[in-house]
Amino acid sequence: MTVAILGAGVMGEALLSGLVRAGRRVDELLVTERRAERAQELTDRYGVDVVDSPAAVKRADTVIIVVKPQDMGALLTEIHDSVRPGHLVVSLAAGITTGFIESQLPEGVAVVRVMPNTPALVDEGMVAIAPGTHCDERHLTEAEDLLRSTGKVLRVPEKQLDAVTAISGSGPAYVFYVVEAMIEAGVHMGLPRATATELVVQTLVGSAKLLRETGEHPTVLREGVTSPGGTTAAAIRLLEDGKVRADFLAAIEAARDRSRALSSGNA
Repeated sequence: MTVAILGAGVMGEALLSGLVRAGRRVDELLVTERRAERAQELTDRYGVDVVDSPAAVKRADTVIIVVKPQDMGALLTEIHDSVRPGHLVVSLAAGITTGFIESQLPEGVAVVRVMPNTPALVDEGMVAIAPGTHCDERHLTEAEDLLRSTGKVLRVPEKQLDAVTAISGSGPAYVFYVVEAMIEAGVHMGLPRATATELVVQTLVGSAKLLRETGEHPTVLREGVTSPGGTTAAAIRLLEDGKVRADFLAAIEAARDRSRALSSGNA
């Protein structure tokens, strides 16, 4: 089964490299890239064929679209005559609904909409997928098998994808924002930046692993660190007084609302 990846940006290359590491044969992969130097770079790095979009679609069984939302309309027009019944189209374009994609392609083409996140670059991504009108179990399983090369895959109804975008799609930025703040606090208190960075990053990695491997609720794990009257309790009290939890809720709701606006075309 041949897979065409339309778009070789950061996420497109993350998917390509994940598929290669997962054992996918390079002769079963095609990539599109308009810039000649970038196309040569991909060929040199992965040994993959880089062709134009219509040619890639004609040769492929599954088409993965990894372009910016504003480029989606033009791309669908470009590949329309190359898409055939039996194709599976997987879209990673934020805010573009399966209904819109289906309306721009021949009748009956199966479409799966995907919301990934950037930890896919290190095979620790969180990917949510939602089926379009013409998808069946076989299509969803195929999409899962492809995307699992970059991390964990979860099925959700399409109506939940705006919330997914706000939580996991944008989520790495929230984590990095907190990491930045903690590092700066360490520097402010006299730690060398390299030391503060190592302390914070390993604390983040270890805490995430503890969450995943113990299966404990985060409240239980937090309480395990928070001794009565201790240092952690003092810090948590200040965060609660500052309504940080409420601000996180408001921020994530703002991200969800922005995703809704993009989905409705009110950019």
